[in-house]
Amino acid sequence: MIKRLLAATGIATLCLVSAASAGETIQMWVRSGIGDSFKKVVEGYNASHNNKVEATEVPFSELVQKYATAIAGGQAPDALSMDLIYTPAFAAAGQLEDLTDWAKSLPYFNSLSPSHVRLGTYQGHIYGLPLSVETSVFAWNKDLYKKAGLDPDRAPTTWDEIESNAEKIRKLGDDTYGFYFSGGGCGGCMIFTFTPLIWGAGADILSDDGKKATLDTPEMRKAVGYYRDMIKKDLVPAGAASDNGANFLTFTNGKIGQQSLGAFAIGTLVTQHPDINFGVTLIPGVNGKPSSFAGGDNFVITKGTKKIAAVKDFLEYIYSMDGQKIMAKYGSLPTRGDIADKVLEGLDPRMQVGLKAISVAKTPYTLQFNDLINSANGPWATFTNAAMFSDDVDGAFANAQSEMQSIIDSGQ
Repeated sequence: MIKRLLAATGIATLCLVSAASAGETIQMWVRSGIGDSFKKVVEGYNASHNNKVEATEVPFSELVQKYATAIAGGQAPDALSMDLIYTPAFAAAGQLEDLTDWAKSLPYFNSLSPSHVRLGTYQGHIYGLPLSVETSVFAWNKDLYKKAGLDPDRAPTTWDEIESNAEKIRKLGDDTYGFYFSGGGCGGCMIFTFTPLIWGAGADILSDDGKKATLDTPEMRKAVGYYRDMIKKDLVPAGAASDNGANFLTFTNGKIGQQSLGAFAIGTLVTQHPDINFGVTLIPGVNGKPSSFAGGDNFVITKGTKKIAAVKDFLEYIYSMDGQKIMAKYGSLPTRGDIADKVLEGLDPRMQVGLKAISVAKTPYTLQFNDLINSANGPWATFTNAAMFSDDVDGAFANAQSEMQSIIDSGQ
């Protein structure tokens, strides 16, 4: 996808210029809604260093196109906070600095979030490193559990148990439901919260090299079955079928018994919804083995920037104990596993679940992530909605498998 964008704007490769000197201002773009964790770490850096970071928020839906256009016009920022899923595509297009030698020289390199490093690697070279770490987790409303006669302190470990608990919670009546998910063509939501069901069981929707669609598996059929059962039993609000992600945090209304969410929601619940008594655990796979989606942003440096030394200095500050503590205080999980426990000291203990998820989390590696998965009209979003809410499950599998493979083949 990135190659097409760059080709359309007539990109010419920039030349690497000399390293930055002290007292420079780093121009950095971030996607809108990046949150206070990054803003606060920028404040901390600017207050303690001669170099300064000037961060500009760009609407999430425009960031990829705008960055490609800016590179073509020689107006790109020095650095970018990029959704990690897009790192391989920009690296393949030759627009990012190769950070391999510097990255591997960092004494804590091997402790950095593995999924972020994997997505930041292209053909054996490292072009992106973790900036913010996000994982998906499973949450339950302890008060609703108690009202439904369930043990509020016992986390469910299988989907049979989750469905059974949902049935008991739904019996509370009115607008109280046992489960929720954003199923209205929100590919990003469903890759984040639903795919861990099959990852935990050892299956995947793409081959390891990203060249083959592997959607139709017994594990995926079983996962779809659990969601369909809960929908048929009226355990899920009808609005889930049309929710394009706008109501992703429906759990915060206090009427949902269980929902898979992002670890970021822990901070949101604690600070903005203190009345909700909730627990969090890892998302069980269809065979009970848990998994998670590793999301968040990678830190990338535009190829040819004159300020590469200053940019690296800023990233090293983010990775310092001070930087990591600032990020964690405002809701971002630690990117460094070697100091994670110290970073989270004194914070809500439920954050530890999000941290634990990093070790079992996955992220699909493909240069066509947007076309395959994130696009509202793409095969993944269309599949999850049709497979769960329509009557033609076999058709949903066949159509998605075929369309995904077609997109993959066209990009080879």
